[in-house]
Amino acid sequence: MPHDDPDHPHALLPPEPALRVKALETILTRKGLIDPAALDEIIDTYQNKIGPQNGARVVAKAWTDPAFKAALLKDATPEVTKLGFYGRQGEHIVVVENTPDLHNMVVCTLCSCYPWPLLGIPPGWYKSDAYRARAVREPRKILSEFGVSLADETAVRVWDSTAEIRYLVLPMRPDGTDGMTEDDLTALVTRDSMIGTGLPKVPS
Repeated sequence: MPHDDPDHPHALLPPEPALRVKALETILTRKGLIDPAALDEIIDTYQNKIGPQNGARVVAKAWTDPAFKAALLKDATPEVTKLGFYGRQGEHIVVVENTPDLHNMVVCTLCSCYPWPLLGIPPGWYKSDAYRARAVREPRKILSEFGVSLADETAVRVWDSTAEIRYLVLPMRPDGTDGMTEDDLTALVTRDSMIGTGLPKVPS
């Protein structure tokens, strides 16, 4: 097989994914197929302008506005669109709510479908084969590895994102946050809590 042959051209690609991406980027740049500046701008946009802070704003608003929360749980897409969070990878958003009796967790078993307009670029672990396979088979074990301990009576439900539907977890509002502003609450919402592999920060 070509990939078993150390003299085959493909064998010259570095084994580490990050190095392999960089090698491919270099080749495509030399061929004039991509513009590095444009690529950097796209990455910056999703990391710093479109990112977890958008989803955090949605969650904080749901924590403080019961009418918004009800509408969000009924049909999230138009509600997040009104807030200006829409576009590619965010065409159909479904929000699922964590409660004391139910903890939700999101995975994409086929690839890495992810609500980019709300959460930005997916983390490397979300795209890994290990997470995608184990999240369905042993969700409680995965959660414990992320530092999330749930009561035995709390059920865990795993949602499988697809090209048609992307999920956002609405985590439970932390105790001791009464009277906090929406901006203050936004700072407590973590990316992982909106995937279901983490919890919001506890106010200091």
